[in-house]
Amino acid sequence: MTAYLGPQRTVVLVGYDAVKEALIDNADDFVGRAPIPFVMRALKGYGLVISNGERWRQLRRFTLTTLRDFGMGRKTMEGWIQEESKHLLEAVRETKSVPFDPTFPLSRAVSNVICALVFGQRFSYEDNNFLRLLQIIGGVLRFGSSSWGQLYNLFPRLVELLPGKQLHFIDDIDELRRFAMLKVQKHQETLDPDNPRDFIDCFLIRLNQEKDMPNTEFHYDNMTATVMNLFLAGTETTSTTIRYALMLLIKHPEIQEIDSVIGQERSPMMEDRKSLPFTDAVIHEVQRYVDLVPLNVPHYAVRDITFRGYTIPKDTVILPMLHSVLRDKDHWESPWTFNPKHFLDNNGNFKKNPAFMPFSAGKN
Repeated sequence: MTAYLGPQRTVVLVGYDAVKEALIDNADDFVGRAPIPFVMRALKGYGLVISNGERWRQLRRFTLTTLRDFGMGRKTMEGWIQEESKHLLEAVRETKSVPFDPTFPLSRAVSNVICALVFGQRFSYEDNNFLRLLQIIGGVLRFGSSSWGQLYNLFPRLVELLPGKQLHFIDDIDELRRFAMLKVQKHQETLDPDNPRDFIDCFLIRLNQEKDMPNTEFHYDNMTATVMNLFLAGTETTSTTIRYALMLLIKHPEIQEIDSVIGQERSPMMEDRKSLPFTDAVIHEVQRYVDLVPLNVPHYAVRDITFRGYTIPKDTVILPMLHSVLRDKDHWESPWTFNPKHFLDNNGNFKKNPAFMPFSAGKN
């Protein structure tokens, strides 16, 4: 389906078959990222999220490799998560069973795990700089999803001419950038190239190695933007998913497995996953049901594309509608119902579903 969002020609891909054919079968044609005005203004075109071409390839490869080396999906990260879980549980206990909003405690916990990866440290939940960081992240993301944010993406020049405080996010982004640069400066002062401590150290080492290369993508602008990418994307998506999981588990108290398999004497570990097929199914079904990124990150035709007999002209924005994939009745027995059995076979074992695309698919 082709539509115009403001002056921008946009193609919307609907259903699993169309999205899969584009993002997986023809990944090289659809790998481009759209120049979203809000994000372009915030990051000035740098970083990983909306870059294309060689910048995207180099930053993506470096980021994935570095995060993996520092524990993404490994024992190191498991230790960070378990440690942070203890602080989160303590914060919950301090409420003394009084009703409370879990949004901010969950954001603090998730953000601290990202801090461990990026900065090599966690922050106290009472640290004013840390709390301000979370406040900025929340405010920027709220603006991006607000009416003003959507209007800005359609008519950026018009919105910038209008009176009012609708562009306050720019000042917040600048403050977030200064926070990141301060951390970078402190890392630079104590950098040991033979013993990198975190993501920033690794980026600085690569930056120093390529400082005499005129076309290098490893410079301070890309570093600060990529750090901001990790925080803005990672904190909100993960904490919101956990928050919805809590609500769904409250609504479905019959969903139980962890205590019967692990007990209450220790924390769950990643190696327990194979013994917890129902829990694994619940986690997947939460992500499917929550449908956190219904329109996906907008993709972009960096050249003319032929797709399903149609020509998609260069500079067309492409929206792979993940909502339509996660609700595709041909792939989900009860697409509008929270049903962990979507990910279980007849023997109660976990099973994958190719239509499980909560965040995207292909080369992202």
